[in-house]
Amino acid sequence: MKKKPIELGAVSGVGPAPQYPIESVDNALRILLLLGERSELRLTDVAEYLGVASSTAHRLLAMLHYRGFIRQDLRSKAYLPGTALTGVAFAVLQRFDVRDTMRPFLQRLNEELAETVHLGMLEGTTVRFIDAIESPQAVRVSSRLGRSKPAHCTSTGKAMLAQLPPEELRRLHPEERLEGLTPNSIRSRTELEHEIEGVRRRGYATSDEESESGVASVAVAFPARRLPVQIAFNVAVPVGRMDRANERRMGELLMRTIEEAAQLLH
Repeated sequence: MKKKPIELGAVSGVGPAPQYPIESVDNALRILLLLGERSELRLTDVAEYLGVASSTAHRLLAMLHYRGFIRQDLRSKAYLPGTALTGVAFAVLQRFDVRDTMRPFLQRLNEELAETVHLGMLEGTTVRFIDAIESPQAVRVSSRLGRSKPAHCTSTGKAMLAQLPPEELRRLHPEERLEGLTPNSIRSRTELEHEIEGVRRRGYATSDEESESGVASVAVAFPARRLPVQIAFNVAVPVGRMDRANERRMGELLMRTIEEAAQLLH
C-alpha cells in the first residue's frame, strides 16, 4: 500500500505556500530533499514517498538524471547525488561564505602548528581543496588550493569517507582494486575499509606519503549532515617533521577545533 502523499509545505516547506503550486516541480524538489536524508533512492521509495505511480516517479527521476542532479548506479540501479547537485552545493558554500566562516579556525591552526593547513571537500571519490594557508617555515608543504586528489590517497578524504556508512563506501568503490598516486597509496578496497575502521576509532585520519612523496598529513572531518557537502580540516607537513607524538597532538587539536567550528553550522 502506498503512503498518503505529503501535502505541500506540510513537512519540508519553510516559506508560504504558493498561490499556484506546480505539483511536478514540487515533487522533483521533494526528491532532492529526500536524497539529502538518505544515501540512495530507489524507484519504489520515490513512488511511495510521493504517493504517485511508478511511471510518474520514473519520469521525475529521468529528468533529474538528465540535468545531472542524480546519477544511477549501474549495478544496484539505485539513484545517488549527481555532479550538478554537488556543483550547486559547492556554489552555495562559496556564496554563503562557509570558507570565510571557517577561515579564522584555519588561521588559528596555522598559527598554533606553524604548518600548512587546508579545508577540503568530498566530491564522490575525490577531494577538492577549497581553502589553504601555507606554513611560515622555509621547508614546508605547498598549498593544494584548487587541486583534486583521490579521496583514499589523502588523510582529508579518508576522514570524510569514515563518515559514510559501509554500504555507501562500497558503492563509491565498487571494485576491489584502487588506483594509487605513490608506492604508499592504498591499493584495495579491503585495505581502505581497514584503514577507515582505524580512523573511526581514533577520530582522525593520517597519510604517510600516500598522495605525494615527502608529505605526511592529519585530518578531521566535520560531522556528517551539518552541510550539503562534507568538509574536513587537514594539516600537511614534511614527512621529516611527523612522528607519532606530533600526529596525535595534531589529531587532538583538529578534533577540538572541529568541535568548536561545528557549532557555527547548527
